[in-house]
Order: sequence, then C-alpha cells, then structure tokens
Amino acid sequence: MIKLVISLLPLLIKHGCCCCGCYRCCSLISIIKVVVVVVVSPHKNILRWIFLNNKSTREACSYGGRVKAQVTTEVPVKVVKESKKQEEGIVVNKFKPKDPYTGRCLLNTRITGDDAPGETWHIVFTTQGEVPYREGQSIGVIPEGIDKNGKPHKLRLYSIASSAIGDFGDSKTVSLCVKRLVYTNESGELVKGVCSNFLCDLKPGDEAKITGPVGKEMLMPKDPNATIIMLATGTGIAPFRSFLWKMFFEEHEDYKFNGLAWLFLGVPTSSSLLYKEEFEKMKEKNPENFRLDFAVSREQTNDKGEKMYIQTRMAEYAQELWELLKKDNTFVYMCGLKGMEKGIDEIMVSLAAKDGIDWLEYKKQLKRSEQWNVEVY
Repeated sequence: MIKLVISLLPLLIKHGCCCCGCYRCCSLISIIKVVVVVVVSPHKNILRWIFLNNKSTREACSYGGRVKAQVTTEVPVKVVKESKKQEEGIVVNKFKPKDPYTGRCLLNTRITGDDAPGETWHIVFTTQGEVPYREGQSIGVIPEGIDKNGKPHKLRLYSIASSAIGDFGDSKTVSLCVKRLVYTNESGELVKGVCSNFLCDLKPGDEAKITGPVGKEMLMPKDPNATIIMLATGTGIAPFRSFLWKMFFEEHEDYKFNGLAWLFLGVPTSSSLLYKEEFEKMKEKNPENFRLDFAVSREQTNDKGEKMYIQTRMAEYAQELWELLKKDNTFVYMCGLKGMEKGIDEIMVSLAAKDGIDWLEYKKQLKRSEQWNVEVY
C-alpha cells in the first residue's frame, strides 16, 4: 500500500497536496483523498521522509516549517502607484467637442512689443466656475467658421496660463497665452493660423467654444519643498505662469511653497519676453525660493560668441543643474518648441558620463518617477 501512496506522490505534489496531515485538495486530489488519508496515517513519517528528501518537492512546497502547495488560487494584490503630482480630485474632459462650454472674452491684451517678431496675446475668458482646471492642464478651443471641406473647424489645444483660481482669484476665469500665426508659404501666399488668429482677434464680450480641461503630464508636484526647474520657449511659458502664480502670488490654506523654483525662458528678442515684470516682482519678493534666467537669442551671446538659446544659458549652470537632477525631489518641466529637448540632452550627456551614468537611460528613470515632464510642439 505504501508503494501505492509513493506512486501517487507526484500527482499530489503537482496538484497541490501537503504531506503534513493538512490536505488542500483540488478536483483530482478529492478523488484519491480517502485512499491517501487511510494509507498515510500509519506511515506518515516514511512519507514525510520521502517528501522532504526530494529536492524538487522541498523547493516547490516548503513554507515556514509546513509543506505547502506551490500553486495558489489567491488573487495577487494589485499595487497602485501613487502619483507624486497634484492629481487628487482632478477633472478631465468635462466638456467635449460635441458639447463644448461657451465662454466669453473678458480681456485680450497684446503682451509683446511692437518690434517683436510676431504678436503674443494674453486672453482671459469667463467660465463661471464651470471649467474646473488645475495648474499645468490645457483647454481646447473650437474656432468659429468652417474649413475648406465645409466642416466645422477642429479644436486646438492651448496650455492654460492662469492658476486654478484664475487671474482674478475667484475661480471663474481661465487665461491663455497665444501667439498669432502668420507666415508666407512656398507660393508666396500669406497664411494665417485659423485658431490663433481667431483668438487674437477676440474682443471683450465675444464668445468662444471651450473643451476640456485635459492633461496630467504637466501637473505640479505635491511636495511643497521640491525643486522645480521650468524650461520654456515663447508661449511655452503658459503652464509655468500658472505654477508661479500659485507659488508666489497667492495664499492657500493647504499649500505653501518652500522649495526652489528655477525658470529658464528663451525668446528671440527682449521685446518678446512674456510676463517679464511679473516674474521679476516674484524674484524680488522671494529671492531664496525663485531663480530667473532669460535667454534672448538675437541679442545675447555666451563667452564663445554663440547665440544665447535656452540650452546655452543652462550650460552656464550645467554642473549645478546636474547635481539637482540627482535628487529625488527635483522635477523638470519643459514646454515649448520641440527641438529644445535635444539641446538639453547634449549638455547632460557629458556631465552624467563623468559619474558613470548613461544620461538617456537616467532620463527614462526620471520620466518613470514623474520627474521629467515634457510638452513640446
């Protein structure tokens, strides 16, 4: 009879039986359970010896002094990753293209000088609190009219340039920073961007169809002691204006920024510096918490005589920036022209290499930990 039990042993192990008197039987074991119980009882020590002196069965079934089945029916606990960003209660896509919110223009002001290469406008819309957005999100705008195929124009996305409570502090407005797109095509024809010109031409009282809010990539970090490095070109300054207003122009019961905010803003001319007076006022009032660096490509050069692009300005602080990037509470946000990230990679590759680190792999780690956030166009 012992031989019978021994012959059944591989089946018992395969299908989840323990041999210490505790039987956890699957459908196959239930058939042979009675035979096993009857036979094993007088010869338990023999069977235990066979069981424990077999390497494969020990590895498969040993568990805390008891022999336990390798196969389990327990459902693995799903690990939910907690975001480092301010995602709690965030609203996404409340208004969609088929059912947009109709906002009214309250204010539309040109914020670039007359000699600037292009016009940029700051536009404030009323929302009556119906479009609850967060710093770093975007909204869509559907311009009036139809396209060349006779269909309504599609929406364009714009980064929000105001904090969550808006420029007036009443949570009833949303602001955009928009550059008027005008260029001459290969045929010599003047081309105007549909949505940018629609927005820049708005007068107070005019209506605009708004969708969203959308986006989580550019949300601010939760940590009020974080180091936040913001890299912007042109109208890419929009989300960072929203960040900085919350940090330095507003008071909140549940948020007080005590970390370091460092803004790099790249523009072609000094007359293109957007919100310059606001940022300089912030720096004056918060010298320990806010650093501000402009890169004006057509007017400034570095020591080598090279044009001062945003990556050129950052190169002046390369080692300091790299040291900050090695900390787990440093967050980088980048918004603007698509080519800017490549220039920044070129700075960091050699610095990381000095520490034996592959920059591109390290950047992937930063992205996974939500510390490298990019929104370029």
